[in-house]
Amino acid sequence: MAQRIEDYALIGNCEGAALVGLDGSIDWMALPRFDSQASFAALLGTADNGRWQIVPAVPVTKVSRQYRAGTLVLETRFETAEGTVLLIDAMGRREGHGDVVRLVRGVSGSVPMRVESVLRPGYGAVVPWVSRLADGRIAAVAGPDRFVLDTPVALRGEDFRTVGTFTAEEGSETPFTLTWSPSYHPVPQPVDAAQLVELVTEDWNDWTKSHRTETAGDWVPVVQRSLITLKALTHYETGGIVAAPTTSLPEQLGGPRNWDYRYCWLRDATLTLYALLTSGFLEEASAWRDWLIRAIAGSPDQMQIMYGIAGERRLDEYELPWLAGYEGSTPVRVGNAAAGQLQLDVYGEVLDAMYQARRLGLAPDDNGWNLERALVEHLETIWHLPDEGIWEVRGGRRHFTASKVMVWAAFDRAIRSVEEFQLAGPVDRWRSVRDEVHAEVCAKGYDAGRGHFTQYYGGTELDASLLMMAMVGFLPADDPRVVGTVKAIEERLMEDGFVKRYDEAGNVDGLAGGHEGAFLPCSFWLADNYVLAGRVDEARALFERLVALCNDVGLLSEEYDSRARRQVGNFPQAFTHVALVNTAHNLSREFGPAQHRAESRETGAATA
Repeated sequence: MAQRIEDYALIGNCEGAALVGLDGSIDWMALPRFDSQASFAALLGTADNGRWQIVPAVPVTKVSRQYRAGTLVLETRFETAEGTVLLIDAMGRREGHGDVVRLVRGVSGSVPMRVESVLRPGYGAVVPWVSRLADGRIAAVAGPDRFVLDTPVALRGEDFRTVGTFTAEEGSETPFTLTWSPSYHPVPQPVDAAQLVELVTEDWNDWTKSHRTETAGDWVPVVQRSLITLKALTHYETGGIVAAPTTSLPEQLGGPRNWDYRYCWLRDATLTLYALLTSGFLEEASAWRDWLIRAIAGSPDQMQIMYGIAGERRLDEYELPWLAGYEGSTPVRVGNAAAGQLQLDVYGEVLDAMYQARRLGLAPDDNGWNLERALVEHLETIWHLPDEGIWEVRGGRRHFTASKVMVWAAFDRAIRSVEEFQLAGPVDRWRSVRDEVHAEVCAKGYDAGRGHFTQYYGGTELDASLLMMAMVGFLPADDPRVVGTVKAIEERLMEDGFVKRYDEAGNVDGLAGGHEGAFLPCSFWLADNYVLAGRVDEARALFERLVALCNDVGLLSEEYDSRARRQVGNFPQAFTHVALVNTAHNLSREFGPAQHRAESRETGAATA
């Protein structure tokens, strides 16, 4: 059975990723890419669906772990009555190959150890053909995938598993390397596992030291860990940032809200850009901006809300019935049908991201403005339509208030790009549409009787995405309508001090029943709203409560179930860590990302 979500730690090579549990088991691994068919899938099923465990063969009295400072190299310390062992996990990348390295170091005493490798490509469904190579390494082949396991430990086959035992003596070091390569390529050369761990450590340290995190004030360690996580979820070639390295970790334990997050969302564009640029990650920010332009290039009416790692558009959704699901949470899904939804908010995110990139000093892209202008001109023809909204609901289209706010943002940023950067565009026409959208939102999205904006026109439900209003400058934070909306969210969407996405009773997502956890990015947004409203002490207190939810190595998922007191949702979640970084900067700088984004020379707020 899989462990709690927060009991896992991430290792990766900026191309693929794996999750390592406190029990020394890699229960999820996708190579060579984040969205490849997992070869260890016990996370969503059982050990028979694939895992790789190295653990003491005697009772463990204490487990502790940490990342090497400034790196993604994981060290897990097992203490037993017989002695102490250190398990070091890392991933490296060679041309056409991916290496998972595990080193077992004897710290004290003499500890019997056991190893079990259950390779199951095809999301835990395929039993590979296993053979021993001439040099003693073990090869497992299944279709296009080959895995080569290299270790001095004597291994044997047992019930379609590869198992072995050894002893970790004080001062000893036992290496294991699992290398992925295409099965139709020559067998990869072996690597020195200990040397590779040190090279990976050095590479991460060089990267970390080349960027600044001192602007995070009191929260430098947790911000640095979030930025390392964000980097680990960034594809080294394409610049695309996946929302998470996992699929189908449930938003509702035992329920159906299980989605594949191994793709790149436009929704995250502006906040990701801020997190990178305010931390000095110019190269990564530029790569993300360039990915964005390539992904959305083409006919404006075909823009999607998300894309594959290289900008792929076909993200067909299907189910994996042979996997029992994380703690029985079914169905297990691969692909994401939400890619075909209409979400008007993404136009605002794209235009805002491109505008902020110019404003924050990224070198302009020659094709960027032409593409942006085409998007805005298309938006002029569709902004009045209902959509599925920021949360990708499957309960039917509505006129979601937050979507229309981001429509306003799209026209606002297009106007400001023309006026501030001497670009060409019909600003008078765009200004007219922007003002029309603003007036409509204030008239149809605001419930004067209740004193707050609503989730959708004519409704009574609340939605935490309304917190974006002040953050994008639609209305100032001290506007009575924003104040009333924040107050209503505090009263109706907060549970144990954290913010839920929306009123579940409204069944807007089309999945009746169940209890969804608090949405962590929205909880950070509430702290950002506190900062904008001058409620800094409350912002700091909320931020510190959120940071306290990080697991022992500083990672956060998408949501937190306060009833079960557990993290839920795909893990680790890039959007959550992006929100953490931005809120830390909002609290640590006189003029942080929230103030910078909300600042407007001329916004609809002035005419509201």
